[in-house]
Amino acid sequence: MTLLGQVLPNQKVCSQVATEKQPGPPRPSHRYLLQSCTGGRCRSPPGKIKIAALRMYTCCVERINYDEFFDKCFLPDTLNSWFLIAQLHVWMCLVRMRQEGREGKFMCRYIVHSMWEDVEQRSKIMGVSRVWKEAMKAMTETFYAAIFGYDEGILSDDCVLAAALWRNLFNCQCDDPQQLELMVEYVRKQMQFIDSLDGEDLLLTGEVKWRPLVEENAQSILKVVSPTYNDTGL
Repeated sequence: MTLLGQVLPNQKVCSQVATEKQPGPPRPSHRYLLQSCTGGRCRSPPGKIKIAALRMYTCCVERINYDEFFDKCFLPDTLNSWFLIAQLHVWMCLVRMRQEGREGKFMCRYIVHSMWEDVEQRSKIMGVSRVWKEAMKAMTETFYAAIFGYDEGILSDDCVLAAALWRNLFNCQCDDPQQLELMVEYVRKQMQFIDSLDGEDLLLTGEVKWRPLVEENAQSILKVVSPTYNDTGL
């Protein structure tokens, strides 16, 4: 059992509770972003990037069928398992947005900020606030170790990616190669899909529609749905 599993109780995850409040002042500041943009101009205003980041994070928690992951990967229905699945999707978003220059990296910071705010809210709801400091430390260590492992895996072959998933998603407790194969295929197809999404649209809307864990029609991966906008461009 991981340190995170020891700190957090084995309570079931409450149904898709995502924080709706906008993240508080993170780092870097708006001034930093404006100074970083080429010529002092950004493709998207900092305020809209913040909103898009929150929306993208929300896509990682509200558009994922967690029950299917629990069932197919034999993961326990706990806060720990929810976090491990969520951080996998957050990582995929970070990989995609890092390709969008300084604005994308700035958006990555807000995505991570939104994640920690949501984790804190969920922890309070599930009654683990008394051990929050220990849990936060364990989650932070788990998150950055996973980011490093997944980065290495996505740049390497399937064996390296499978090893990263075995360590970080399955907590070194998966003996079924078919489960690892399923998750490797899942990550590869998701990365292929979100890489095809327009960067300007992602900076503006933060909208990501994930592919299902088990693909019924593989050809549908190639059909990218264009985002919709309202009168304010969001």
